[in-house]
Amino acid sequence: MTLDLAIILPTLNERENLAPLIERIATALGPDGWEVIVVDDNSADGTAAEARRLARGDSRIRVIQRIGRRGLASAAIEGFCATAAPFVAVMDADHQHDPLLLPLMLDSVRGRDADIAVASRFTLGASTADWQNPGRERLSGLANRLARRLTGVELTDPMSGYFLLRTEKALALVPRLSGVGFKILLDLLATSPDPLKVREFPLNFAARRSGESKLDRAIAADFLAGLYDKAFGKIIPTRFALFGTVGALGVGVHLALLYACMLVAGAQFVWSQAIATLGAMTFNFWLNNFLTYRDRRLDTPRAMLRGWAGFVLACSIGALANVAIAAALFERGVPALLAALAGIAIGSVWNYALSSRFVWGRF
Repeated sequence: MTLDLAIILPTLNERENLAPLIERIATALGPDGWEVIVVDDNSADGTAAEARRLARGDSRIRVIQRIGRRGLASAAIEGFCATAAPFVAVMDADHQHDPLLLPLMLDSVRGRDADIAVASRFTLGASTADWQNPGRERLSGLANRLARRLTGVELTDPMSGYFLLRTEKALALVPRLSGVGFKILLDLLATSPDPLKVREFPLNFAARRSGESKLDRAIAADFLAGLYDKAFGKIIPTRFALFGTVGALGVGVHLALLYACMLVAGAQFVWSQAIATLGAMTFNFWLNNFLTYRDRRLDTPRAMLRGWAGFVLACSIGALANVAIAAALFERGVPALLAALAGIAIGSVWNYALSSRFVWGRF
């Protein structure tokens, strides 16, 4: 039978959820006409290996194992590019999204009733009673209101991770998608040059079947980074903007440590400055690892130690470049403030380039 629909499952540590979910998809869609593309971010629990085991007995299952790349949005984009099916859906692999909605969503898009069919947690008839996470529910509601206000997207759930559209439409938008963060639907809607007609389907958002949520406390910042990227990403790269924001916070940490060492502990300025510098670098490394390079996060003690040492070395070189350039400009008659700002700018770019390449492996 002709391939009709591809279901993309971005996964991270979902080994136990795959087999029962594929059974549920088969029950909803029938025996043929569809495929599942598991896009796995090199899960430590062997999700990719489990997907391959299932694929050996079921040709409807395919696997993309990504090494050194993470993120739901970019996983969905790779899935869009990997299928020949005329329609494509994205859904979570944790059983919170009901596959029984897939036929209804497919009929809606196939019949041109909508450009994108979205499973909504907040439209009339939907329910989040089984979610059992009021904190995350409030966060999602706030994010939805912010997304609607900043993008003009009139949906009850623009942050939904469960939707379906024509593959040709997705591929047409792929070159302009940011691929930042978790909310690929918002990216699609905000990127399209023409307003997309959307139909929402009420979703009974269920509890996770097995494992732990991939979303952590950085999800709010990740969401805001995605919005920033759509608004200003062509002017200042999002990752560099985050890196600069972390650096600005690091200045506050530096001054606080300097004050504590000199005025509280009575240490000499030189030692106080050295301690404050190292403390600020450590803070910047931790926050960059948690936020700026979240998709490349170092998470083992050995990797963290090596990354910290590399970051301190990179920033030390950047500090030398900062001072040298500022001094050279000042000697040539440039006002002190402008010379200092130029040194800071050059040092920041240098730190970003070196740490991106040698600490988190991205250049």
